[in-house]
Amino acid sequence: MNILLTNDDGISAPGLVALYRELVSMGEVSVVAPESVQSAAGHGITLNTPLLISRVTIPDGFTGVAVDGRPADCVKLAVAHLVPRPPDLVVSGINSGANVGINVVYSGTVAAAIEAAFLGLPAIAVSLHLDRDGPNDYAQAARYARQTIQQIIAAGLLPGEVITVNLPALQSGQAPAGVKIVRQCTRPWIDSYERRQDPRGRDYFWNSSIFTLGPTEDDTDVAALRDGFITITPLQFDLTNHELLRRWSGRKWPLISKD
Repeated sequence: MNILLTNDDGISAPGLVALYRELVSMGEVSVVAPESVQSAAGHGITLNTPLLISRVTIPDGFTGVAVDGRPADCVKLAVAHLVPRPPDLVVSGINSGANVGINVVYSGTVAAAIEAAFLGLPAIAVSLHLDRDGPNDYAQAARYARQTIQQIIAAGLLPGEVITVNLPALQSGQAPAGVKIVRQCTRPWIDSYERRQDPRGRDYFWNSSIFTLGPTEDDTDVAALRDGFITITPLQFDLTNHELLRRWSGRKWPLISKD
């Protein structure tokens, strides 16, 4: 199996290195990842500046390609030019921080996986809910990630399909409560901002939000992760509101008057 591995935390991120070490047991792994941290980059791509690349060797890890761009850029460029053959699977992660609920929309980790699905490839995004009391055991998380990826492949992941996996915050040696297939929580997340002043007296705002696994319905990714489960959520990039499309299907839409 040929696997393309990327992320949004940068090519030297501990989650990426740990996951690489696990995925090599599944096949040949090519790493193409951002040169620097691209957290919350969403699905942005680079159009007006060049995409600089460089070969990077991570000690006790791998030699890969660092891209001075965003996660979606990495996947596009890898598939078009940087890997010798089309990957059988694209994996993005392990992200440092959960990507559940509304974070799925902002996540560069998830965007990289969705970009792969755009290109007709099966893709999996992997994120780790951080224990703020730390330390976080990335090697252990990567083992659980690899086992979960193998289960997803065994269940059947088709070209163009994309999955997001979230791993609970666990102490070393602690096991997750299990694995759950769940839907994305769509409850709103309200950010908080601190008003500050620069040395010249100009106001600016700093996002001071700390994401928490808040109240939600029991069948969501947020609830399952909060309860210590590994979560599996199938995603899609078709943003069509099919219910509204059906509701309006018989409506007559008159031509717009010049008046």
